[in-house]
Amino acid sequence: MADFELIDVSLVSDGFERLHLPLGEERGEPVALPAGAVVSVVLAFRTEAEIDGLKFDETRYSDDGNRIAACTHTLGGFRAGGPYEVRLPPERLPVGPASGGRYDATGRFVDGDGRELARETHSFRIVPQPPPG
Repeated sequence: MADFELIDVSLVSDGFERLHLPLGEERGEPVALPAGAVVSVVLAFRTEAEIDGLKFDETRYSDDGNRIAACTHTLGGFRAGGPYEVRLPPERLPVGPASGGRYDATGRFVDGDGRELARETHSFRIVPQPPPG
């Protein structure tokens, strides 16, 4: 195991069951997500050494490559061990005629010294929500 090992990235929502995203080069087609859904990202990892000042930087891009959002989540300090699971604050997905299409999201774990520990990129496609039944 490396000093830091990302073991799971999941999406959770009241609108669908927990969705585990493939890690590394296993990515395939963009993941379809319902427009307007409230979604939280859940990150699970292990570490061989104590980490101070762990942050998760997230950047999102539209399908034409334009950066549309960037944010940093301060996760804190972690002792060696794990697995640790961190749930990021929920966010509402775009909704409306202009919200469809593909989005790419890149997340980076960075320690307090600015050293990148892990990086993942995933593609999403926003699809219309089915009408209430």
